[in-house]
Amino acid sequence: MSRLGRSNPTVKVVLLLVVSLSTLFLLDVGVLLTLYLLGVVAALTAAQVGVRALAVAQVPFVLFGVGLVLVNALTRPGDPWVEGAAVRVTYEGLVVGVALALRGMVIGVLTVAFLATTPPRDLMVSLAEHARLSPRYAYALLAGHRMLEAMPRRWATVRAAQAVRAPLGRDGRPRLGVRDFGRAAFTLLVGSVRASERIALAMESRGLAAGPRTVWRPVPLGARDAVLALVVLGTLAAVVALGAVV
Repeated sequence: MSRLGRSNPTVKVVLLLVVSLSTLFLLDVGVLLTLYLLGVVAALTAAQVGVRALAVAQVPFVLFGVGLVLVNALTRPGDPWVEGAAVRVTYEGLVVGVALALRGMVIGVLTVAFLATTPPRDLMVSLAEHARLSPRYAYALLAGHRMLEAMPRRWATVRAAQAVRAPLGRDGRPRLGVRDFGRAAFTLLVGSVRASERIALAMESRGLAAGPRTVWRPVPLGARDAVLALVVLGTLAAVVALGAVV
């Protein structure tokens, strides 16, 4: 198990929230880039996320960041980056866009590290035990996570059923178009809503909200978590302070 995997989930949730909220007040590209690189190092070492897995998980955040850069560079007023260019790109818009993109990437890489090192069951137990979260909501979060995990398998089942009924092309493969994709997405949505309703009724019928509940194998909270909090918060403060001085 990785070093972050042995840490308390509630502590990791709080630290992730603090760092994410802190980036909302930062527009310094150097500071945000430093935080992102530190997050990548932490994900590769402390969380032991593979290089390929981390790169794939960053793709949505990179694409979102590219969109932010383009929108701000083309629409935000300011001095032109290149005089006489066919497309007016402002320096201020480019800087703000890169900063906003780095915000999302910092939050993204830390979220990937958190998800890779936090078992859902331990998160649910820790939130109920240490964050005093009601079991009604803690078990609901666990059930929702299980449903998300099952969605790729359900999607594959729906698409396989469509392929069986679809006409074959010249190459012998099923011909599935955009309308079939939309129908599959709607089927997955309806199935998920019905499954969530059944899960909610089952949880209520088993007395989920009735009084306090005991926990088997409680999640520990100790000195390791205090060290983690000091390291993360201290690093965040040092990077921000260094960026302000420079």
